[in-house]
Amino acid sequence: MSETVSTVLVLFGLLQVKHMLADYFLQTPRMLAARGAYLHLGRAQHAGVHAAGSVAALALVGAAPVFIVWAVLCEWLVHFHVDWGKARFTEAHELYPTQSSFWWAMGVDQALHQFTYIALVWAAVGFGAI
Repeated sequence: MSETVSTVLVLFGLLQVKHMLADYFLQTPRMLAARGAYLHLGRAQHAGVHAAGSVAALALVGAAPVFIVWAVLCEWLVHFHVDWGKARFTEAHELYPTQSSFWWAMGVDQALHQFTYIALVWAAVGFGAI
């Protein structure tokens, strides 16, 4: 297996652990309240936790510092807006965890986050950052 393939697999693994921690273990009540409002400090903080975790993951695999800055800024923007979209959708349709439509929205949200990681890793390889 090439060094690049090994680095890509390690980076994907680190991003998965980071995602689990940030999305499920490190959310505070402020991050979870009133998520349908666009200018929501809690969502900004939540996206920041994701960004900080991605900084750590990218640094651990030796990504170029300039790439880390740009990639993490992009991830923060995408994460903020994906979560806002999910919140707006679930609130507009009055969806709750007891409804299958809520879980469809959650699944789309999680898939979009995973596609973000694919794009991030693709960019890291494409730009020669790792």
